[in-house]
Amino acid sequence: MNIIYEDNHILVVEKPCNIASQGDDTGDKDLLTMCKEYLKEKYNKPGNVYCGLVHRLDRPVGGIMVFAKTSKAASRLSESIRTNNFHKTYLAVVVDNNDNLKNKSTLQDYMIKNEALNKSMVCDKNKKGSKEAILDYEVIEKASLDKPSIKNIKLVKINLKTGRHHQIRVQFSSRGYPLYGDQKYGSGPKGEQIALWAYKITFKHPTKDEEMTFECKPKNYGIWSNFSIESI
Repeated sequence: MNIIYEDNHILVVEKPCNIASQGDDTGDKDLLTMCKEYLKEKYNKPGNVYCGLVHRLDRPVGGIMVFAKTSKAASRLSESIRTNNFHKTYLAVVVDNNDNLKNKSTLQDYMIKNEALNKSMVCDKNKKGSKEAILDYEVIEKASLDKPSIKNIKLVKINLKTGRHHQIRVQFSSRGYPLYGDQKYGSGPKGEQIALWAYKITFKHPTKDEEMTFECKPKNYGIWSNFSIESI
């Protein structure tokens, strides 16, 4: 496990792709459990170890996450998220065969989640249960591929303004720019890893009057190797 930062109150780590943020029905080991095991071993603590989950990433998505080491820190970080003072920046590769995606824009929709299918969709704002979804994005770099259905891809940096279920994936896909490798909302390519990465988080430290920013870039492999990730 890649530990990015740790003090008495928080633990900032890199979540690998295809690891669940917390336990699910599969029974596979999850990142929260891994963090608890790390703390138990490092500090030689008997019994159960406290580690608070304050936000999540979808299982196939990798990137940076922060965990709370005390209940006080968990409460304050959760409040930061509720009041939109917890800022998340993502990197994504979108498919744009016709090169129509604007270089910079704000996407604003209303979305609703289908619990039975574990999917979300853009809907009318008056639909019962709909929630507003807003993000800003900027195209960082372009590249070409020689694949049957994918010719042009773009690396985009995304600042989430709201945190809806599958928000980034749905908002781009609904406009005809699916994320590369998104098997749920895109069209493939099949068997590829979704190109979505939690790149940066900024929040106020739960006990200090100090704003903190942490970054974690995706490794230069797979679809990411088509771009100059290190120069971001």
